[in-house]
Amino acid sequence: MTDRIEIKDLLLRTIIGINTDERHERQDVLINLTLHTDTRTAGRSDELRDTLDYRALTKRVIALVEGSRFYLIERLAAAVADLCLENDRVERVTVTVEKPGALRFTRSVGVTIGRGRSDG
Repeated sequence: MTDRIEIKDLLLRTIIGINTDERHERQDVLINLTLHTDTRTAGRSDELRDTLDYRALTKRVIALVEGSRFYLIERLAAAVADLCLENDRVERVTVTVEKPGALRFTRSVGVTIGRGRSDG
């Protein structure tokens, strides 16, 4: 599959982290998604019904992230990947979650994972 839909720089706020203060104050997380899907039919038809509705999927990601209380960004990334793969049109997803300011002297710390339907 070579077709991709990319959602870049989705900036959300959530409870994330292992330290006591991180468990009480929402923090920024930056999420990037690469959704591997077949866009050929939509490319011919110009109809939303023939493609991945990435607006609807993004709304689901927002609800998940803003309602979550994970300790690790690895777990948040996995949860976002699982949600994306619930959509039958997504064959594979790459999820990057960054936590700005997580370490001194860095802009952010992040994790990137790739998951697919056949990963099991």
